[in-house]
Amino acid sequence: MNLTEIETAIFANGCFWCSEAIFQKINGVKEVKPGYIGGKTENPTYEDVCTGTTEHAEAIEIVFDNSLVTYQELLEVFFATHDPTTLNRQGNDVGTQYRSEIFYTTKDQKDQAELFVKILNQENIFDKPVVTKVSKASTFYFAENYHRDYFNNNPEKSYCAMVISPKVKKFEKFFQEYVTK
Repeated sequence: MNLTEIETAIFANGCFWCSEAIFQKINGVKEVKPGYIGGKTENPTYEDVCTGTTEHAEAIEIVFDNSLVTYQELLEVFFATHDPTTLNRQGNDVGTQYRSEIFYTTKDQKDQAELFVKILNQENIFDKPVVTKVSKASTFYFAENYHRDYFNNNPEKSYCAMVISPKVKKFEKFFQEYVTK
């Protein structure tokens, strides 16, 4: 594998436990790590971010092989697996830490993300304007270890069974061609 085929994408789309569980299933995704980005506090903790005062978003850093899955395909999954029309909210999770935001790591990612948002809005795909911000990636702080691989390590927890599992099943149904076999 050529090193130029490995890229990093950073998405904030609500709860990072849900996002991680979905993106881990995509063929070509090498690693998904939950964390915090876009805020003003250095080395924030989960408790800090939950206060809403740090300005960080719960996010995931995705390391992927672009010869197996493209950034465009990751954007498709990103927009299909959360509500990009609600400001600072996903379901019952409310606060700036749950905002919809794409943090680009290259100019090409910036261009692709901005075009994607523009097309979604022009085509009125969601019947409401997409509020997803596209921002240059800043420092990504990895979440505490107990957040990593949360869904797979805690399937018996009620949040995993009632919220994450249905999202993963829906993703697997609608994106069969992307799912790792």
